Amino acid sequence: MVANETLDAVRIGIVSISDRASSGVYQDLGLPALQAWLTRALKNPLSFDARLIPDEQAIISATLIELVNTGCALVLTTGGTGPALRDVTPEATLAVAHKEMPGFGEQMRQISLKFVPTAILSRQVAVIRDHTLIINLPGQPKAIAETLEGLKDAAGQALVNGIFAAVPYCVDLIGGPYLECDESVCKAFRPKSALRPARA
Repeated sequence: MVANETLDAVRIGIVSISDRASSGVYQDLGLPALQAWLTRALKNPLSFDARLIPDEQAIISATLIELVNTGCALVLTTGGTGPALRDVTPEATLAVAHKEMPGFGEQMRQISLKFVPTAILSRQVAVIRDHTLIINLPGQPKAIAETLEGLKDAAGQALVNGIFAAVPYCVDLIGGPYLECDESVCKAFRPKSALRPARA
């Protein structure tokens, strides 16, 4: 097993976007769900920059830019990706993008369609800004885990790959830290040429 101190430290931005949760109408569940899953999935030493903000496009865009500028290698958002009038997370995310990564959104909808036909109403996007990967995730904690981790059978074999399997290599390609996953949670895919040698 790789000693934790030999792994790259990773700063991750997590953003929950909700008018009602940010105003205290109900407790936010998105931030704890994101932090819990990432802590299980990654072996790296992690630090989190968490934000709870309303469904305001300008605030969302400004928050994403700030998290990128403070050195987050990865930013995950939850909430605000449906068709409702106040759902503007994808627009705010695309507004700060240098590159769009449409495969992430396509796969997220494929995973969610295994559970609910209304998955076609989701508008999650993923983008790159500078050296940071930004991904919009669903709003429900269960859906967050399913989207990131994918679907497994009773024996633990992958039925549908979660999107996080592609995240470490994407972060490599944009100049970020080397993310190492706990394979019992999520097996990352890298071509052999991109693998680091195992360290004692």
